[in-house]
Amino acid sequence: MKQWMVLGMAALMVMPVMAQTKKKPMKFANNNVVAHRGAFKANGFPENSIASLQEAIRLGCTGSEFDVRMTADDSLIINHDEHYNKLLIEETTYAALQQFPLSNGEKLPTLREYLLAGMKANTHTRLVLEIKPSGMGKERAVKIVDAAVALVKSLQAEQYVVYISFDYNMMLRLKQLVPYAPMQYLEGDKSPAQLKADGIMGLDYHFSVFEKHPDWVTEAKQLGLVLNAWTVNDAAKMDELLQLGFDFITTNEPELLLTKFKKRK
Repeated sequence: MKQWMVLGMAALMVMPVMAQTKKKPMKFANNNVVAHRGAFKANGFPENSIASLQEAIRLGCTGSEFDVRMTADDSLIINHDEHYNKLLIEETTYAALQQFPLSNGEKLPTLREYLLAGMKANTHTRLVLEIKPSGMGKERAVKIVDAAVALVKSLQAEQYVVYISFDYNMMLRLKQLVPYAPMQYLEGDKSPAQLKADGIMGLDYHFSVFEKHPDWVTEAKQLGLVLNAWTVNDAAKMDELLQLGFDFITTNEPELLLTKFKKRK
């Protein structure tokens, strides 16, 4: 019941956006499984590849997370680390980066390509868009956020996307640009009360943060915030978080967590 209440709340929060796009509201999968960088591990797909995203959708995960960075020529691309093939992404053009394909032969995907792939034949999986912090200052960080939001809007992908980031200033900028969009903070240094005060709808913290602050779980629930924990790959830890009623659990083992969720249900 709690899960359905959270999903309903999220749907209501994005209704103003969907009214503009005239699309039917998404009915996301009724589980709490978010595939970390897609469902990559079981089949040996590259992390953050379109193949791993498509596998997360095929599995029926309620979400698939991916990482966004901006290149030297302002292209938004999908990659977790600051470097790609030993090249610093923020100081390298996309043309130079895409000369090096992923291990499965895919080219390094752009955010546009990733979103389009994620919306294709997808009726149930959130696209959990992590905007990585910039090492080039606050103005660059704002530019990345603005560009990502503009692209999401231009593709009419708003109803699919959840925004997350470790950079709190990026979160506050997102709140300015898309106040009704689902968004969760990652760093783990803000209490649920502060997130609530700033209008951030959820906390998506490493599971160790909740071990240090068990009261934050109760506080977040009382404040109506979404609870997510990353990156949970241990079976016992999954059981513990399921028992605590976490809304979402981000994992490299989505198949295992899906099995556990279905057994509990």
